[in-house]
Amino acid sequence: MRLVKQLLALAAVAVVGGQSVAAVADSFLLTLVIGSVTAVLGVVVYRWLVRRTERREPTELGLDGWGGKLGRGMLIGFAMFGSVIASIAFLDGYHVEGWGSPTGALGLLGFMAAAAVTEELLFRGVLFRIIEERTGTWTALALTGVVFGAMHLANPDASLWGAIAIAIEAGFMLAACYAATRNLWIPIGLHFGWNIAAGGIFSVVVSGNGQSKGLLEASTSGPVALSGGAFGPEGSLYAVSAGVMLTVVFLWLAKRRGHIVASRRRTAQAPATATVTQ
Repeated sequence: MRLVKQLLALAAVAVVGGQSVAAVADSFLLTLVIGSVTAVLGVVVYRWLVRRTERREPTELGLDGWGGKLGRGMLIGFAMFGSVIASIAFLDGYHVEGWGSPTGALGLLGFMAAAAVTEELLFRGVLFRIIEERTGTWTALALTGVVFGAMHLANPDASLWGAIAIAIEAGFMLAACYAATRNLWIPIGLHFGWNIAAGGIFSVVVSGNGQSKGLLEASTSGPVALSGGAFGPEGSLYAVSAGVMLTVVFLWLAKRRGHIVASRRRTAQAPATATVTQ
């Protein structure tokens, strides 16, 4: 029941905030303000929900040192997407044509903040965390990653390959990031850093949502495997490769730190097996 309550409440914040941002899309200032308010409201609602439905403090979204954790995640996201763009540009698939729109970039800050916070709270804070408690880390990672990728099929220029790419490079990777850190601020920062680098700085298509108006006036070209095509660089093999590498690193850290949760079935079978061997 807590899964349903938490999902419905946070989904309401995401939908209302998203619709409000879309309604003021022509005003960068209102987009920035409403997007930022949506992000803050998402954090407040999540913390209240955990206290109310689980009778505990939401340590995974604690306020102690949250800025540093968010910043570390952002740096990883920036570096990850920057390496993808550098790889595409190296083979002449990314072209900077001049300066873009600073106000457009500011508006995207609000939009991307709302998206990163609400999506991470829904998918990693609620879905992954609660499913992991019942099925273990590996099953939760696979299930939530696939659902996260499938959600992007609703985007205007979505494709099956784009959804698969998002599942691998973001759905699996962000869940692995949470498993490694047991903290939501880092995957939130990573998600935000990735998105704002893509749309707010490099001005490329983000997840099949059309060309972004960021700090640079830019375009991509070349085969879909290189540039990602209409879905954007997230549909390129470079992005998928970067996501896979980070997923492996995060899962290695999770295992090293003892953060991998076994399934209940395996846990229940362990004592019986031990008795037999004795």
